[in-house]
Amino acid sequence: MIRFRLKEFIADLEFRTGKRTTLGSIADATGVKQPTLSRIAGTRGYNTTTDNIDKLCRYFGCQVSDLMEYVPDETVAENER
Repeated sequence: MIRFRLKEFIADLEFRTGKRTTLGSIADATGVKQPTLSRIAGTRGYNTTTDNIDKLCRYFGCQVSDLMEYVPDETVAENER
């Protein structure tokens, strides 16, 4: 399963800037709709387009591998027990 680290990136941005960062402000800056950002941040296994991933990487100044990570299904199943 692919795990998005969007919440971590938002928290880091807020820490660095000292300002609150909302999904709405990210949506305005990137063109990714707010409901899509909400799903990326909070829905396990959410599937989004590479265009959205590209926009988020550009916004946060990161690589794809920073924004998302692969978690083996076995690890997810073990953590749900």
